[in-house]
Amino acid sequence: MIPAFFGLAGTELSTDERALFGACEPAGYILFRRNIDTPEQVRALTDSLRTLSGNAAVPILIDQEGGRVARLRPPHWPEFPPPVVFGEAFARAPLTAMAAARANAQALGVMLAELGINVDCLPLLDVKADGMHEVIGDRSYGTDPAMVASLGRATLDGLKQGGCVGVVKHIPGHGRGTLDSHLALPTVTASTEELESDLIPFRRLADAPMAMTAHILYTAWDETFCASLSPTIIRDIIRGSIGFDNLLMSDDLGMHALGLQPGGNSMAGRATGVIAAGCDIALHCSGDFAEMKEVADALGPISDPARERLDRAMAWPSAAAGTVAELAAKRDLLLASA
Repeated sequence: MIPAFFGLAGTELSTDERALFGACEPAGYILFRRNIDTPEQVRALTDSLRTLSGNAAVPILIDQEGGRVARLRPPHWPEFPPPVVFGEAFARAPLTAMAAARANAQALGVMLAELGINVDCLPLLDVKADGMHEVIGDRSYGTDPAMVASLGRATLDGLKQGGCVGVVKHIPGHGRGTLDSHLALPTVTASTEELESDLIPFRRLADAPMAMTAHILYTAWDETFCASLSPTIIRDIIRGSIGFDNLLMSDDLGMHALGLQPGGNSMAGRATGVIAAGCDIALHCSGDFAEMKEVADALGPISDPARERLDRAMAWPSAAAGTVAELAAKRDLLLASA
């Protein structure tokens, strides 16, 4: 097994993908809109990934946050609200908002579990700051770290009850980023003291089963490497100050932020760089076959600690409970009463 999560090109596995994945055994997979058609097709795709891996619990990820970040959309799947909706309700009625966020996440988990998808890249724990780029925007719960932590916990608990693994992101915090890391390298010049508030939600959810790094340069911690490529930030901040000791994956290797880092101009360099820095898993999302082969050829076997964290994460969720319709209706009633 190699320490990589790979995307796919289409709605079913190609012959080349079957051969590559069978040979290198990626640790898991991630789905996007290009992989989605009907419920029956998605279930057949996830079944084929489990069969190929020989592992009923192979991680199959998706970004299903609600709002504009949703790979599953009508008419086959319902729309879900963006995270900011729960932050706005929290300002009026905190406990009600937390219950609504929990019901919402449980509905998401049940919906995904029915499709054979077992990891949702949610919740975002990025604390909104002045100048935050809209790539985060309404994906953030809001400006108060304690509120973000509370709604993040409710979301994580709901996903677990829905039968899905949750992923906290973007550790150690994307809220001060003023650029889109898909396109450029955001640089955060806040002091160590100022950054303490960004860490609060991650510390309070340090027991989350998985986390995803931020491709952001934090000059107070490391003037050279962004978090995903920084041994210092991963060791001293993520594993140390935050206390996160579960599965850590990079954000997408294909994002242009990494191309502006030392040695970051090849997919092989990016993949080996994030693993060398201390990430357990390198995430490659595009489904580009040549790039995936380059990454697979560059990576060695997954480390024993990373494999242990992976197994622990995939054993985290409960059996899915409830129905999507009932849970969504409960969420809507709670939001209306907040």
